[in-house]
Amino acid sequence: MYLCRFYLQNYQHILALVFAVKEINENNHILFNVTLGMHLSNSYFMARWTYLASMELLSTRGRFIPNYKCDTKDWAVSVIAGPNSNICPFMANVLNVYKMPQLIYGSSPMRDDQIQAAFFHRFFPDGDQQIMAILQLLLYFRWTWIGLIFQRNESGDRFIQNAVLLFSQQSICFAFIEEMPQQTFSNDYAEASKYFSKMYITVMNSTTNVIILYGENQVTMTFRLLPYYGDFDDIPIERKDKVWIMPAQMEFTSVPFQKIIAMDIFHGVISFEVSSKEISGFNKFLQMRNPTLEVEDHLLRMFWKDAFECSFSKDNLDEDAGKLCTGEEKLENLPKSVFDTTMTGQSYSTYNAVYAVAHALQAMFSPKHRTRAKVGGEMFLTQKAWQLHHYLRTMSFNNTAGEKISFNENGDLDTGFDIINWVTFPNKTFVKFKVGKINPAASPDKLFTISAQDITWPIMFNQVLPLSVCNDNCYSGFRKVKIEGKPFCCYDCAPCAKGKISNQMDAVDCFQCSEDQYPNKAQNLCILKTTTFLSYNEPLGITLASVSLFLSFITALVLGIFIKQRDTPIVKANNRSLTYILLIVLLLSFLCSLLFIGQPDQAKCFMRQAAFGIIFSVALSCILGKTTIVVLAFMATRPGSKMRKWVGNRLAFSIVLFCSLAQFTICTVWLTISPPFPDSDMHSIAEEIVLQCNEGSTTMFYTVLSFLGVLTSVSFTVAFLARKLPDSFNEAKFITFSMLVFCSVWISFVPTYLSTKGKYMVAVEIFSILASAAGLLGCIFSPKCYIIIMRPDLNTKGQLIKK
Repeated sequence: MYLCRFYLQNYQHILALVFAVKEINENNHILFNVTLGMHLSNSYFMARWTYLASMELLSTRGRFIPNYKCDTKDWAVSVIAGPNSNICPFMANVLNVYKMPQLIYGSSPMRDDQIQAAFFHRFFPDGDQQIMAILQLLLYFRWTWIGLIFQRNESGDRFIQNAVLLFSQQSICFAFIEEMPQQTFSNDYAEASKYFSKMYITVMNSTTNVIILYGENQVTMTFRLLPYYGDFDDIPIERKDKVWIMPAQMEFTSVPFQKIIAMDIFHGVISFEVSSKEISGFNKFLQMRNPTLEVEDHLLRMFWKDAFECSFSKDNLDEDAGKLCTGEEKLENLPKSVFDTTMTGQSYSTYNAVYAVAHALQAMFSPKHRTRAKVGGEMFLTQKAWQLHHYLRTMSFNNTAGEKISFNENGDLDTGFDIINWVTFPNKTFVKFKVGKINPAASPDKLFTISAQDITWPIMFNQVLPLSVCNDNCYSGFRKVKIEGKPFCCYDCAPCAKGKISNQMDAVDCFQCSEDQYPNKAQNLCILKTTTFLSYNEPLGITLASVSLFLSFITALVLGIFIKQRDTPIVKANNRSLTYILLIVLLLSFLCSLLFIGQPDQAKCFMRQAAFGIIFSVALSCILGKTTIVVLAFMATRPGSKMRKWVGNRLAFSIVLFCSLAQFTICTVWLTISPPFPDSDMHSIAEEIVLQCNEGSTTMFYTVLSFLGVLTSVSFTVAFLARKLPDSFNEAKFITFSMLVFCSVWISFVPTYLSTKGKYMVAVEIFSILASAAGLLGCIFSPKCYIIIMRPDLNTKGQLIKK
């Protein structure tokens, strides 16, 4: 077994090894008549010591002659190595030649060479599994802006290679990526301090609240000193609490002088640890450790002196050297920063590795395989130890804690990680609480479990879940806008464009609501549009319908008066028949406006524009006929005039018939080739679906309006020319006023109609119909009604002759 350096905490790994060997040797059901031994070596972080220790295993004890080993009782059948990954490559260069099984209980590099990798048996979960575990943790807490400090070695490089790309794919980016300086035994302390001081400034100035510290077991010793490196810079740096995330290979380690150093930097740390269970008997085994009874255990004595700050009488040559070690000191009384009596994940892996070797040996020595060994057990192990690989790969057993230990098809241990939360105290000790678990064997929905409410966060966050984002989230109703020159996690927020929404945090883009929905004011929700049309049930519809009926009644009343007074001069003047036709048409025009009110259907859409066009064409052609007859009548009174033959009802009716027939023809063609139909306007008003009539052919619709415009222009021109002709009952001047009103209404109609939306467009058209028809009725017939009703003395033939 290899140890990187003698740290107080790492001594537990040795005790777990000793405890497992002791249990196996005392259990006759595992290895009968075979006793396990152990040999401990130290790598001191250096390749040459690792090579030396590896070759010592191949030499006779006491003689460093590699490949020459004559003591079969001292033959190593396997090597348990850890906890650092830098041990493995150097060790493998020597031991792979001899096909010696190497059981790794800490982090280990992935071997690309499958043949070389066959000699490794990892009792530590695959590194990629740990990357996924860290990713799940970041995604769960929505930490997208993180820092990374890593140790430059094969394990750290692999983490950078895999994690950075994977995290980026999940919208997580890095505020900084810092490499820790290589740990050496040189005296260049000032250079190392300068580097750590620079890294400390980077960490404290960063806006991220979450930092991944990815390194080896001994990195926690350096990490504990990190706050003190801020004192090396002349510029004072304000210390800020961060949430540190550490991988499973980073168990707590320290050296004796760090007992006096505060541990608050570990407060709130979230780390991973190889899933473990309590091993019965281990605490009792620790309590029985006594250096005075185990004099030959030099490691125990060394640990005891450093942990309890005492010395043994044989080593104490100076009377004032300090207190003596009595052996009565208790490990459970030591703070956890010195020694943790609870078995750690790496110690648990060491314990399982020893049992795996024992069960593999048991399988080799079982009766069904014993015939393969034609020599004794000891000779078999020296010559056939490479066969142990097969049994290690296929072994499966339940350890003393009841947990099943086996390898999966990839040769990795079937286990997961516990999620640990560190809580520190002013007395320089700490407690680690299990707050979650990563179980790769569970279903996807149970792969990651965590109890966030049980986590103790760093003091600065006041037990509120820390946020770690480059900037504030874009709330619903906004979208992300990339900031040039910055990582994709840093962005501005822009409100959604008009008519679009976003209904989630940090939306990449906004989207349109469906046609039957519209965005709310906050632009984060689509609301169902209300269906609307100009209805008889609303005030505007009721008002327009009432006005229409009232004007219809007035027109009918005027028609009744004119029929009753049909023999009076004022009625007989200016073509009585055209007057009746005009009044009837005006009555129909008022009633025609009712077709525009109410929910549009096929019949209404089919009739209303055609009815409007034909009715107003008849009305305008009647006015044109009446005015033309007046002009021709005065021209015929001149001596020798040839216009007499044109004067009479025949010409007037011809004008009415021709104009009306022309408009009727246009409407017939329109209704034949592309008739209007009921339609829905989804876009004019954002909040409403307007039920309306689609005009079908826009060209034909404007042709109808153009024809009405021509008739209006001609009628107005003729009336204007005839306005001063002398006649008591000459209505040309009133027709001129009526056409002026008519033109004013429809000229103002165009911009008003185009500037309104929805049902109000229909209301504008109805108003124009009523206003223009009312203008014709009022300007032409109100003077005549006044004379008929109020001044009957003027309605005489004598008055007509007088003029």
